[in-house]
Amino acid sequence: MKLGIIGLPQSGKTTLFNALTRAMQPTGVTGKLEVHTAVVDVPDVRVDKLSAMFKPKKTIYTKVTYVDIAGLDGSSNKGGISGALLNQLTQLDGFIEVVRVFEDENVMHINDSVDPIRDVQSMDSEFLLNDLIAVERKLEKLNEEVKRPMGRDKELVERELVLFNRFHETLLKDIPLRDIEISEYEEKLLSGFGFLSRKPLLIVMNTAEGQSAPDLTYTHKHSKVVSLQGKLEMDIAQLSAEEAEMFLQEYGIEEPSLNRMIKLSYDLLGLQSFFTVGPDECRAWTVRRGACAPEAAGEIHSDLQKGFIRAEVISYDDLMALGGMNEAKAKGRLRLEGKEYVVQDGDILNIRFNI
Repeated sequence: MKLGIIGLPQSGKTTLFNALTRAMQPTGVTGKLEVHTAVVDVPDVRVDKLSAMFKPKKTIYTKVTYVDIAGLDGSSNKGGISGALLNQLTQLDGFIEVVRVFEDENVMHINDSVDPIRDVQSMDSEFLLNDLIAVERKLEKLNEEVKRPMGRDKELVERELVLFNRFHETLLKDIPLRDIEISEYEEKLLSGFGFLSRKPLLIVMNTAEGQSAPDLTYTHKHSKVVSLQGKLEMDIAQLSAEEAEMFLQEYGIEEPSLNRMIKLSYDLLGLQSFFTVGPDECRAWTVRRGACAPEAAGEIHSDLQKGFIRAEVISYDDLMALGGMNEAKAKGRLRLEGKEYVVQDGDILNIRFNI
């Protein structure tokens, strides 16, 4: 999972990046494309408890990559977002958009005043414009292609025309492409297109300490709005675990921003975790919700998916309640599932395969 932290200059992007990754990147850098990347473990108490139960040689958490991207300022021209910046944005699985709510006379806002709703609309417009330009270019090529006597299958070209015309109509209404339902077949047609307004979006209202976030109604699909005291969270991230726990209690913060952001990101991207356990390794894996057992096996290794026979499955909750794998087997809770089994969050899998 690779998430980009975006937003207007001086909104607190690097502050959030430092809070999420415990990095110490300097804040307040503006005026140029600058990218910081960090990979962090996904905190999961279930992994901790499985490790305590099986005492493996290695315990491995799933990973999330955060990318702090400077360079967007809401002023893309008619050519859209260009060059290295667009290349960075299209490679991401989703966006965390930081919106400035805090007031600070020493940190000027790019538009001279703090207005979160305006800033969200500005970023939306930038992505919508970029996608509209890309769609219009594609439609131009498709309309030329359909006239040629030779070339690709005409039925395929016509299907692409229908899809991209639907995109065009949607964007002209200032509606992000993530609002459109896409079939599996259409998803394949879009391979290679990194439309920015299709990517899931988590809007983070960056407030000052003790400040309430304004009410922002954002009803687009695959999107969510949360508030965060960015500067405070960054300061807490630099503390030891014991000190951080004291600060969280003092300021009434239920859990660190890292945990909250990851949970919300998993929800937005439609992801879930499953586990493999044993004396050598306890490990968490990520798979999309709705995935069947062979797809989960493929996350472990492609050979397991190719040679999939059955999966031994027990839920994390059942294993914890019964106290161990031997007890689970004795109670008949460890079951065999076939290729059609839909993996559930927290499942513990052992793949039987033959190549």
